[in-house]
Amino acid sequence: MCGRYASTRRPEDLVEEFEIAEEMIEAPLEPDYNVAPTKEVYAVLERPPSKDSSESLRQLRVLTWGLVPSWAKDPSIGSRMINARMETVAEKPAYRKAFAKRRCLLPADGYFEWYPTSQVAKNGKPVKQPFFIRPKDGGTLAMAGLYELWRDPTRADDDPARWRWTCTVITTDAEDDLGHIHDRMPLMVERERWADWLDPAAPQDGLLDLLVPAAPGALEAYAVPTLVNNVRNNGAELVAPIPLEEVVE
Repeated sequence: MCGRYASTRRPEDLVEEFEIAEEMIEAPLEPDYNVAPTKEVYAVLERPPSKDSSESLRQLRVLTWGLVPSWAKDPSIGSRMINARMETVAEKPAYRKAFAKRRCLLPADGYFEWYPTSQVAKNGKPVKQPFFIRPKDGGTLAMAGLYELWRDPTRADDDPARWRWTCTVITTDAEDDLGHIHDRMPLMVERERWADWLDPAAPQDGLLDLLVPAAPGALEAYAVPTLVNNVRNNGAELVAPIPLEEVVE
């Protein structure tokens, strides 16, 4: 799974990198080294053509991480829907409509996974060592995602907050180099496939073929401080490598 990641790029940098036509952001997000479920995150998406235009527009928006299906009665369900499995995303009721028409990219510096060590905690469970996984070249991870709009029935039609925009990360089996840390990993969308993945009118046949695990050797993983275990902690020190002697084995 992907349960935490880091996202510190400025919106103006994302606008340039992802060739954004329309920035739909009221206030920039602070750099976040400990993105957790239910937090606000940047997402790149394309909205269908409007009445005044024949073309879709690529937008940068702020969404809440944890997808709330349009039919949900309680939006709190989103906290449990942070990941969608590639194997079932096209058929599962919670995701299939979004997969058909509302796909997005979720930019990240990298993501965290926890490796169960041989040490045992007081509760009898293995002590887990956090690792940060990022591109070796320092580039941005374009994680494959879905987004959804949920209408809040308690708000008036003219209330700008009546629509809740949420998202989820699509995951797959981890590549061999990373599978020893965790058996799942986020799916990536390669730059030359961004347009096809984001196109809301793209036929579903072949969509899954656009998604690939990161190329073997493209990512690096290293141990980081257990500070990341607490969602209240935030800062560059969370992604700083720790000395080998401090790694829990």
